[in-house]
Amino acid sequence: MFSSKFLPFPSNPTLPFSPSPHTHLFNPTLLPQSPIPSPNIPSKSVRLLHPKPLLSSPSGDQSNPASAPASLPKNQSSETQETQEAQEAISEFLQQFGVSAADSDLISSNSPRYLAMLVDGVKELDELSLWDSWKSEGKESVAGDVGFKKKVFYMAKEKGDNGKVAFLESVGLSLSSAMNVARYLSAETLPCLIHRVKCMKEMLFCGSNDGGLIGKNARRMMMFLSITIDEEVQQTLSFFEKIAARRGGLETLGSNNASFQYLIESFPRLLLLSVESHMKPMVEFLENIGVPRERMINVILLFPPIIFCNIEVIKRRVLAFKEVAAMDKDVGKVLVKYPWILSTSIQDNYKVVLSFFNLEKVPTVSVHRAIKSWPHLLGCSTSKLKLMVEQFEELGVRNKKLGLVIAKSPQLLLRKPRELLQVISYLEHLGLDKETIGRIIGRCPEIFATSIEKTLKRKIEFLTGIGVLRAHLPRVIKKYPEVLVSDVDRTLLPRMTYLMTLGLTGKDIAFMVRRFSPLLGYSIEEVLRPKVEFLVNTMERPITDVVDYPRYFSYSLEKKIKPRFWVLRGRNVECSLMDMLGKNDEEFAVEYLEAGSMHIPPSPAHQ
Repeated sequence: MFSSKFLPFPSNPTLPFSPSPHTHLFNPTLLPQSPIPSPNIPSKSVRLLHPKPLLSSPSGDQSNPASAPASLPKNQSSETQETQEAQEAISEFLQQFGVSAADSDLISSNSPRYLAMLVDGVKELDELSLWDSWKSEGKESVAGDVGFKKKVFYMAKEKGDNGKVAFLESVGLSLSSAMNVARYLSAETLPCLIHRVKCMKEMLFCGSNDGGLIGKNARRMMMFLSITIDEEVQQTLSFFEKIAARRGGLETLGSNNASFQYLIESFPRLLLLSVESHMKPMVEFLENIGVPRERMINVILLFPPIIFCNIEVIKRRVLAFKEVAAMDKDVGKVLVKYPWILSTSIQDNYKVVLSFFNLEKVPTVSVHRAIKSWPHLLGCSTSKLKLMVEQFEELGVRNKKLGLVIAKSPQLLLRKPRELLQVISYLEHLGLDKETIGRIIGRCPEIFATSIEKTLKRKIEFLTGIGVLRAHLPRVIKKYPEVLVSDVDRTLLPRMTYLMTLGLTGKDIAFMVRRFSPLLGYSIEEVLRPKVEFLVNTMERPITDVVDYPRYFSYSLEKKIKPRFWVLRGRNVECSLMDMLGKNDEEFAVEYLEAGSMHIPPSPAHQ
């Protein structure tokens, strides 16, 4: 008998207890042609004795299942006693195959439907007095007066799966799926299977639940796919569709409790892979190219067929992608975002995309940056990309300018022309002409990837709410388009609050924003506060001076404000902030130094 070297195990899926039927989630054509026979026995509900998740990390009071009866009520029902005996029978049965006692106890206490199937089978033969016919069919002799526990043992033996069904259910599979997968694994020994599952979970499921991010990315990958795909991507899409049809949908894809179950049910071949010669080398290679161990599951869940590829094939695909995309250490980051870059159809389309942008005279370096940021572009057909490029061209955005736009906001290429036109129409409604809109898209393209209702209108409401007249909005947006994508609560309101604490009124601030809207983008600690303190404490000017000249905050404190102030102080010259800072160096020198060039003396603090 094997030792308990397979314990303790890492965390695993929580056991589903719903009695509803389960759908087979993998292709039955992949199963062996001669499945292990199992009698067609109706199922009845049996109450369990403290089932515990198998392969779970200890937390709280995790006592051995063998001691579970100690916590049961003294007046146990006969049904509860039968369940206890059935669990013990299954545990003893599993130990015959070399499974440790601890593992066997965990499996038997976490396979309720398997247990119920055996108990129902025993009860049916008891009720119909068919144990003699059992003997006449050539099965092992079982006397009618043999104890219940022994009969469960014989029933488990008769199933012919050698304990694999119980184990597979204990790691989260439904009974029907466990039976199908067990047939696929008929040549594997149970101890080896337990060891393989443990190692795979340690390598691939070491991270925590991702809060649904993997599922969201899966949905995004499907949404932006518009090219002819290869068999591997097709298998992945089928995998996504099966999960989407389940309760919770794709949001459950990143859950450790469910993901392993989904993989095994859809890709049972996973349990035939060698840990030492296949799994470990593959995981090590992915880590070496920049895939963090905790993000390994992203790659596997979003592109399961890659796990079956020969390691040399994976290396060649990565190398080909590096050569085409000019990527080096970033390939791992891109792989986490979009594992399909290792599929042949995506790699082929990558070359087509590069060729398309080359014809559009977009710099290759800009295309590379766009794809590094949004590799989902590689799943998009050039016919769809062309529709968006044509919309940009109508705004005067082409060639190098288009390259700058897609490098900053590559997601714009994945939007529908209708969505872009809606944003353009909204800006025109605010009073901006197309030429100005073209310049805005070159400076702040992310505006055109936002929601009109949730983002743009809210920023306009903020501006009008602080007193900016609608007639002044075009000027405000033209000078500082970034205001339309600034966070109201974390960026705009704190700046408003700070300026008001200085003694400025709401009307003052609205006037300042109208004249110099970039004011709303300056950091309080790095820009506003130091310049206010110098203005009030050193220059001894009233804070209201910045109302007339809010551009004061745009100049460098060390390179322009302080040097010019000390020049004027040394000559006892008084002037407005605009006269002090609004002139270039030559004009300032002529006006205040009576010379053709300007020499700035050091400030007193540096003398």
